[in-house]
Amino acid sequence: MNEPNPDLSLLSGLIQTIKQNISQVIVGQGSTVDLLLTALLSRGHVLLEDVPGTGKTMLAKSLAKSLDLAFSRIQFTPDLLPSDVTGLNYFNQKEGQFIMRKGPVFTHILLADEINRATPRTQSSLLEAMEERQVTIDGETCLLREPFFVIATENPVETAGTYPLPEAQLDRFLMQVSMGYPDREEELAILERFGTHNPLDDIKPVCSLNDIYMLTEAAARVYVHPLLKGYLVDLIQATRRDSQILNGVSPRGSLSLCRAVRSYALIQGRDYAVPEDIKVLAVPVLSHRLTAAHSFGSPSLGRENIERLLGTVALPTEEWGKRL
Repeated sequence: MNEPNPDLSLLSGLIQTIKQNISQVIVGQGSTVDLLLTALLSRGHVLLEDVPGTGKTMLAKSLAKSLDLAFSRIQFTPDLLPSDVTGLNYFNQKEGQFIMRKGPVFTHILLADEINRATPRTQSSLLEAMEERQVTIDGETCLLREPFFVIATENPVETAGTYPLPEAQLDRFLMQVSMGYPDREEELAILERFGTHNPLDDIKPVCSLNDIYMLTEAAARVYVHPLLKGYLVDLIQATRRDSQILNGVSPRGSLSLCRAVRSYALIQGRDYAVPEDIKVLAVPVLSHRLTAAHSFGSPSLGRENIERLLGTVALPTEEWGKRL
């Protein structure tokens, strides 16, 4: 039997402080910030699919500075090599020996900007790092620092000269998220906030590395009712039986959704999950893991299929916080 998280009010206060600190720079995007924090506490990664200029880099930097974590950015281009990501061994003539020069992947938060502009060989250099938290350089395995959080971006409109991410790499991302454009009031606030200086220069850390470890451990202890787990599995099974879906969600997707539900519940100030958590997370966690039976057409087919299945899978009723 799971026990409730101790000091839930303390954890909730810490999460709210992080969100408020990020909001000093980022206007709106509260739901996107929640999803990024959910992925971080779930030890997952996020693929941001948006047009340029919507604040993806600013959001990643604000998150890193709020959490006092190391931040690196890689601009992916067709001529980028795997060693430019992971690092390499070079011969130092002065010392007469090979020395390892670690690449930008050795960080806490990695922004992989326009990841689909790099060749598949370079894209795959991130696979081992994202899944196993390690990289292999000339046969030597090096562990990455924890937490290791990849925020990758891609432009969904300009596809000339790009290399679509293969299914194996898409499945490494816990979520695929779109920030979208701000509304009129938010854009006016952006003009006002960034009119004289960059507020990112003033942001200070409000959360230590130990705090992140504590939040991650607390998220893993969030209670998920057995009936709610059954609902989650029913939704996953429905993706495998649906005639409009060629390949449904794998067991890795089931585990990813369950981890994300726990983290999201904690971010909402609860030590137990509710059905709304699954409904909020189902699209960003599952839609990019589907292969539609008709692959040509709208790029939002995955989202549409998940939203349709959410309306067909029966949801049980229960006192979700009651532990059995």
